[in-house]
Amino acid sequence: MAQTVSSSDAAAPVAAYSQAVRAGDFLFVSGQIPIDPATGHLLSESIHAATNQSLANVARILESAGASLNQVVKATVFLIDSDDYAEMDAAYREAMPQPFPAREAVFVAGLPKGARVEISVIAHLSPTD
Repeated sequence: MAQTVSSSDAAAPVAAYSQAVRAGDFLFVSGQIPIDPATGHLLSESIHAATNQSLANVARILESAGASLNQVVKATVFLIDSDDYAEMDAAYREAMPQPFPAREAVFVAGLPKGARVEISVIAHLSPTD
């Protein structure tokens, strides 16, 4: 049976979706855009800051399920500008523990709220988490 997971310390959903859903030993975290949960404002001054905020939102959702970035096995990064890739990757490298999870970057025409980056992850949890 799947169960929803949420955190008030992460950005609230901007549409009809759950922040995360746990199914068995896996936690599927929905795409997180760089909204500061304290202010509700979108961070867009730099792709580095935006990536950090998106990953901070992911981390807070993981924490609400008793997990961490260490348990991420798959990440998907959506970007609207291929020129942002290198700076996004630098911020991602700083935030994500090694060994890095599997990942792809997908370039899209647009993201919710005009965000420059969106990150979703799949984490593998131990059966007792």
